[in-house]
Amino acid sequence: MRIVLDYRPALRQRSGVGEYVHELARHVAAKLDRESRLTLFSASWRDRLAPDVIPGCPIVDARVPVRVLNAAWHRLEWPSVERLSGATFDVAHSAHPLLMPARRAAQIVTIHDLDFLDHPEHTAREIRRDYPALAARHARRASRVIVSSWQTAHEVETRLGVDASRIVLCPAGAPDWARDVGAATTRTPRHVLFLGTLEPRKNIAGLLDAWERVLAALPDAPPLVLAGRATPETERDRERLRREPLAGHVRAEGYVDDAGRQALYRDAAALVVPSFHEGFGLTALEAMACGVPVVASNRGSLPDVVGDAGLLVDPADAGAMAQALLAAIGDANVRARLIAAGHARAESFSWDASAATLIDAYRAAAAEGPRR
Repeated sequence: MRIVLDYRPALRQRSGVGEYVHELARHVAAKLDRESRLTLFSASWRDRLAPDVIPGCPIVDARVPVRVLNAAWHRLEWPSVERLSGATFDVAHSAHPLLMPARRAAQIVTIHDLDFLDHPEHTAREIRRDYPALAARHARRASRVIVSSWQTAHEVETRLGVDASRIVLCPAGAPDWARDVGAATTRTPRHVLFLGTLEPRKNIAGLLDAWERVLAALPDAPPLVLAGRATPETERDRERLRREPLAGHVRAEGYVDDAGRQALYRDAAALVVPSFHEGFGLTALEAMACGVPVVASNRGSLPDVVGDAGLLVDPADAGAMAQALLAAIGDANVRARLIAAGHARAESFSWDASAATLIDAYRAAAAEGPRR
């Protein structure tokens, strides 16, 4: 079985989707039999994919501008991945909701959430242009639709009209490094952590409103650290960090690499995920696996991931978020419960299990052949 996977979300700075693509590919590659091969596809004008990014996986690294290729793929469904690679495949797996053009391969798409339908203003221009218009049609044509949560599975079935038999649940897994990070967790936590892209749907404004209330109740609270790439849409929120009462109490770190992320978890008193919508919530899972208490939004897929192992709040209620943060920081009994429950919850999420499920989906799609 010959599989080609669109690896582009993990090409540069890996956010949640990039981490999902990378880890799933790494675990799939380790589980494939000798007669099967996973090829990684990338395309960029300036960024090159390292040849050994996943050992044993051949790569196709096309020097084509991302926007040019996406426009051609989304609107013209051309050129095919076979033409770009000079190879043939049984399965072509797109890491986003729109199909990877292929001549003879069964086509698979990944959908993490449908927020682009409800809030296109939160997305990049290219996504606003193509995803709302094309996602339903592409999903119904796909041999399989990969989702990372039950919430998204339900939405794909009911809103996009995809038969449940073709929707495959492949959640993210707890990271291999979490046990080591948890064992090294500092006795005196140094900060409260937000980890993710600073963009409107992450509700940075609401988090800052809540943090002002935390500081009013607990002036010596550990600083809030915002770690992640910032988008222009959150410039006004970031300006607040330079003014009272937040000045000196909130620190923007920008994008952090793997080592930096692990260090941030090691020193965290709590992780806060205040998003209006999440397709999965990988940082919540990572934090639970590391023994870091989690305060999270009660929307999207976060309740599926966190369950009763975290404090779930309405992201629009700054007061409730502040109270949950105060409990996670300062109440020893609450902290002990969240740490124990988080460890137990995280053990139910496995990259190996999801990789095995995905391989089964590849085999079924390859046996059926492409849908036209």
